[in-house]
Amino acid sequence: MAKHNELGKEGEKAAIAYLLEHNYVIRHQNWRSGHLELDIIAAKDNMLIVVEVKTRRNTDFAEPEDAVNKTKIRRIVRATDTYLKMFQLDTPVRFDIITVVGNVGNFEIEHLEEAFYPPLFT
Repeated sequence: MAKHNELGKEGEKAAIAYLLEHNYVIRHQNWRSGHLELDIIAAKDNMLIVVEVKTRRNTDFAEPEDAVNKTKIRRIVRATDTYLKMFQLDTPVRFDIITVVGNVGNFEIEHLEEAFYPPLFT
């Protein structure tokens, strides 16, 4: 496995640990339906929280959350819609980003709640 893939997996583990420490219930990790994927689906306070995890060794070139662009947001929202229909859920949804920066064992984690809203399709 490529080093950046290993770092990404470790970053997701760190994000899961962070969420559990903050009393989130993890429903799914790396949930897939066809080509759609959601990194983490959690629940807290009667709300479904969809978390996109971005892991980087450093922020020399860009902030990790900058990788969540309009195209990525549309894919996340489409995947979330599929998830809600598949599990027949009727609950409020929040979209968060967790950034994980550094090296394994020495990560800096930032949790951006309500990082984005679903775009209006016209």
